[in-house]
Parts: sequence; structure tokens; C-alpha cells
Amino acid sequence: MKSTIRTLSRLRCSNRGGRSYRERVPVAISVTQSNGEKMSRIVLFGAGGRAGRQIWQQGRSRGHDVVAVLRNPATHPEIGGVSGDVTNVADVRRLTAGADVVINASARIDISPDQFFAASTRALIEGLQAGRLLVIGIGTTLEPTPGIRLMDIPDFPYEAKPFTVGHALELELLQQSPGELDWVVITPPPVVLAEHAETGGALLVSAGPELLVSSDPTFTYTDLAVATVDEIDNATHHRTQIAVIRR
Repeated sequence: MKSTIRTLSRLRCSNRGGRSYRERVPVAISVTQSNGEKMSRIVLFGAGGRAGRQIWQQGRSRGHDVVAVLRNPATHPEIGGVSGDVTNVADVRRLTAGADVVINASARIDISPDQFFAASTRALIEGLQAGRLLVIGIGTTLEPTPGIRLMDIPDFPYEAKPFTVGHALELELLQQSPGELDWVVITPPPVVLAEHAETGGALLVSAGPELLVSSDPTFTYTDLAVATVDEIDNATHHRTQIAVIRR
């Protein structure tokens, strides 16, 4: 059996702007997993989103300790997460201390995507305390032909442009990050079926920005979660964007 790190939470009192707050913060303790398999401590930003909820469930189902980080944990009481802002360097530093892997599956619709993704990526680069960072990307940054992204084609939908530009900036900042930062951008196909049940079957993963083609167009957030946790269980890719489809 191997000793691993598991995270519980405790109440912490703090004072901000003359007001007292009580919040739950993660506390790492040493535990041993009975089956002897390695259990990772995963800090998941954006745990309340469509991708985040599936990743949270998938990680826990494989025995990992997943710390769910949300801006407002009260909106998802079933998750039991902790409060944190991925754009805040101090929050990133505090919450990722002792983590094995950090996942960013967060997004915002109340501010411009380029502003949000730039701020979150810079905060993660500066404040990350874990050895590995996985980021959920967007399929419209992939290339149907070498050097030409979907977002670059003339008839690309205008309404899809802001989030795509934000994710493209996120990838650019990661590519420019210090060499010791071990990051991977996990990129699903351009269309992900949010409510579709897991369909089963194998996934095809390819390093690089190539837009993969599959005979099975069905790809769900559960599939994305499986691919993400697979990359945790078997760290195959480093400092690159990867594309994922169903075989």
C-alpha cells in the first residue's frame, strides 16, 4: 500500500474590508489507499460548469481526491466545493499548494472572454504550486488544414468568435510560459453534446492542433472528462495542445 495525500477542509476565519468571513479551505493529510494504487490530489477550477462537473465525477470515481473550486460554492451544494477565483494569483497559490495536478475548466460570461482567459492563464502561470496543469480548450482553435484554424476560415460564425479568441490567447500564453511549467490543453471537437449520456468506446488522442475526423460524431462532456482523467492517470503529453475525438 502507498501513502498518498488526501484533502479535507476546515473552517477559516478571515477579515476583508472590515468584515469577518468564514470559509472552507483545503487541508492536506496523509492517508493510505487500501488497494495500493496511487491517488492524486486534483484541484479543479470551474467545477460547477458542464465540463467541470463531469471531470469532478470522473476523478472521484477513479479514487482521486478532487478539490472542487467555485466562485460561489453555494450554487452547487451537491459538489461541496471551496471558494476561489482562478484569476486571482493569491487564490491560485493558496488552493494549489500540495496538489499533484490542477485542472482549469472555468469560463465566465459576465466579462469578455479574452479578458477572462488572459487573466486566468496569467494567474495560473504565476501562482501554480502543482507540478502539472491541464486546461480544457475549445475545438474551434484546431486546424482542419495545417496552419489554418477553424476560427480563421472566412465563414466562421461571428457569435463563436469571442470565446474562441479567448481560448486562443490562453494557448498562446501557455506556449510562452517558462519551460518548467508542465501544461496540456485538452481540446474536444467543435461540437460537444452536453446532455448526451456516455456512449462508451475508445477515444483517439493526438498531440498537436490537428482537427481529427471520426466516423462517430458523438462526443460528450463525459468523454471529455474521461480523456482528462486519463491524462492524469497516464501523463503522456507535455507542453502541448492535444485533440480528442471518439474513434
